Amino acid sequence: MDVFLPWRQPSWRVGRRRMRLPADFRWLLAAFVLLYVLNEANGQKKGSPRDLTCTTNNLQVWDCTWKAPVGTGHGTIYKVCIEDRLRSCHQIEKANIKIPALSPGDHEITINSLHDFESSLSTFILNEKNVSLIPDTPEILNLSADFSTSTLHLEWTDKGSGLPHHSHVVWEIKVMRKDSMELVELVTYNTTLNGRDVVHRWSWASDMPLECAAHHVSIRCYIDSPHFSGPKEWSNWSPVKSISWTPDSQTKVFPQDNVILVGSDITFCCLSQEKVLVAQIGSKNCPLIHLDGENVAIKIHNISVSEDSGTNVIFTTEESIYGTVIFAGYPPDVPQKLNCETHDLEKIVCSWNPGRPTALVGPRSTNYILFESFSGKYVTFKNAEVPTNESYLVSFEMIPNQEIYNFTLNAHNPLGQSESTIVVNITEKVFPHPPTSFRVKDINSKAVTLFWRLSGNFAKINLLCQIKINKANSKQELRNVTIKGLKNSSYRVAVDKLNPYTVYTFRIRCSSETYWKWSKWSSEKQHLTTEAIPSKGPDTWREWSSDGKNLIIYWKPLSINEANGKILSYNVSCSSDEETQSLSEIPDPQHKAEIRLDKNDYIISVVAKNSVGSSPPSKIASMEIPNDGLRVEQVVGMGRRILLSWHPDPNMTCDYVIKWCNSSRSEPCLMDWKKVPFNSTEAIIESDQFRPGIRYRFFLYGCRNQGYQLLRSIVGYIEELAPIVAPNFTVEDTSADSILVKWEDIPVEELRGFLRGYLFYFEKGERDTSKVRGLESGRSDIKVKNITDISQKTLRIADLQGKTSYHLVLRAYTDGGLGPEKSMFVVTKENSVGLIIAILIPVAVAVIIGVVTSILCYRKREWLAAGSNAGL
Repeated sequence: MDVFLPWRQPSWRVGRRRMRLPADFRWLLAAFVLLYVLNEANGQKKGSPRDLTCTTNNLQVWDCTWKAPVGTGHGTIYKVCIEDRLRSCHQIEKANIKIPALSPGDHEITINSLHDFESSLSTFILNEKNVSLIPDTPEILNLSADFSTSTLHLEWTDKGSGLPHHSHVVWEIKVMRKDSMELVELVTYNTTLNGRDVVHRWSWASDMPLECAAHHVSIRCYIDSPHFSGPKEWSNWSPVKSISWTPDSQTKVFPQDNVILVGSDITFCCLSQEKVLVAQIGSKNCPLIHLDGENVAIKIHNISVSEDSGTNVIFTTEESIYGTVIFAGYPPDVPQKLNCETHDLEKIVCSWNPGRPTALVGPRSTNYILFESFSGKYVTFKNAEVPTNESYLVSFEMIPNQEIYNFTLNAHNPLGQSESTIVVNITEKVFPHPPTSFRVKDINSKAVTLFWRLSGNFAKINLLCQIKINKANSKQELRNVTIKGLKNSSYRVAVDKLNPYTVYTFRIRCSSETYWKWSKWSSEKQHLTTEAIPSKGPDTWREWSSDGKNLIIYWKPLSINEANGKILSYNVSCSSDEETQSLSEIPDPQHKAEIRLDKNDYIISVVAKNSVGSSPPSKIASMEIPNDGLRVEQVVGMGRRILLSWHPDPNMTCDYVIKWCNSSRSEPCLMDWKKVPFNSTEAIIESDQFRPGIRYRFFLYGCRNQGYQLLRSIVGYIEELAPIVAPNFTVEDTSADSILVKWEDIPVEELRGFLRGYLFYFEKGERDTSKVRGLESGRSDIKVKNITDISQKTLRIADLQGKTSYHLVLRAYTDGGLGPEKSMFVVTKENSVGLIIAILIPVAVAVIIGVVTSILCYRKREWLAAGSNAGL
């Protein structure tokens, strides 16, 4: 940068005061001035040094130059004097001088040009602000290329040893392409000087494969020193360094088999001696970008995900087809749900979900490395391992005496990497294998021993095992048990509080005592416990036969929990104060026995037997205590149940028995019975045998002094229905004004409920013309009578008309509804008094009319006779 520096010609100092001089002296002075002016004019004609400019490249030395006077040439000597703290002068032969950097402020520089005994003098004022800082032209040490990644690597030195410390340096790096030096990238790179020569490195990734065209690099710099006040300028550009591809005869398209991120932009090129006609990616044509010679390129924007086999890129010439394959996918996701656990405390199994598919397979698929930081060991996930339930699994051998593990799972593929970490106390992450070799062995009828095997080294922990116990028609039971762990050994545990002769299904699973996860259940084992003596005797009842000579004993089969085995037979015996009589064994499933007894008091005993032994005897007295004056009560149930209640009786010392049967069955009547404690006052009777519309009889017995007394006799329905037949009725008598009707009872089986009454309808009407519609019709010509006295079996209908046809209808009803109708037509008899009256009334009317007529005629004749006499 040129700097204008003012210069001053020597001047004469003339006093202001006018002096009077002698004439000779004035002539001498005039001659001297004239000579000086002529000398000056001659000097201006030849010229003097001018346009002093100074630059620096290191802030330590200023390089100053000036323009030489006109007409000077070889042999000119310059005398340069510099006014700084000390005055220094230098005699040089060139119009250039390098001086140490001057202190801040203005400095006077005089340059005297001496040539052929002539001289010219120039004076300049120089300040740091007039000195330009222009760095030396930088030099590129090395330019290399990584063709596999299309990356240029640049190296240069900052020559910082010759420059002030801590100065900020800005570098401009220019990247050019093709033989025409087309600018493709201009970047800025910042550094700071540290007083040493530092080699800087910079890399640039090309958007076009480096093989496609020659690439060129040049650099320049700018030093921004905070302590320098003069102008700062860029250095010159460095000499250009170039990189080009040495083609081979095989590969024509670049890049080859590249892996890129979905959504990226990518450039492909084809190096060809022939003209390329068309380029395609997949089935899509792409516009050509022309490079040097016949070489071309195409640019793909926002590339979509590839298929597993990749996406084809094809260049077609007149003679050949060239191509490559591109694989567009994703970098690996951060491994999700990383979990590490052990099945056997010998190996640690870590699982994770890989997350979003990368769309890269084969050698480009994601590789995983599981690293444990405490031991420094690692394992890799092999491609042969396949996902299980969308998760990957890898095994890690446990380190002896190490419980805490710090795992880092690193995922990487050609597009990137990610990682996930987990720290586990492996003794708290035990997920055992399912128990094997599971079997059951009896201890007694109420206990068994379970045996199983669990692979793994659990000697340092306790195991928590859970036993699942199932039996038919019962709620599932779970029992937990803690046992000492062993190494690859069998385990056993006793299970008690079972029922004899019961089929159980056992399963078992285990975990560590601190519990992380249960193992899977073992296989099922069904086991029948051994038999035991029946726990109680059968529920027993007795009935006398209809002739009163035989006692029939009934008993119910024991439940599974009471029988404790398979009941083989029953022993029935009866005893009195005088003797004991036993029947032969009665095989199961017979549950009835008949004994001929007199009316003495007997105690009947029934014992059930299985293969182990006999049950306690069930005893019942044969005596029945009479109870006269019982009335039959009625009851209606709800659903399939009936509630019976009674007043407490302090005389009852044993229990109550309720028996019931279908009322239509013959004696002895027994369907079932139920025993309730002596302090009860009600019982709910329910049975699957109950049916709506069926009448049942219920008998309540109370036990007193080993004898049973009938306390209540009840008939009832679970649900009442309407009768299914109408009552049969007949006409017993008719008269001219009444009809007497009589009907029969409806059988109990057809009544289907308690009879509540009858509805009797009647109206005038001939056969096939009546329109009786029942009580609900509301017609005023239909007469209805509601008979609520169910003991009434006749009805006289009065106030009828004689010799008239009437339609009669009779229906029975219960609380369940109206039954069907029964109808007949009846004609009343003729009324004789009425007939006589009917005859006499017309005769009397005729007589009266005749008498009145005769009287009127007689009087008219008298009036006529009287009139005639008056005229005379």
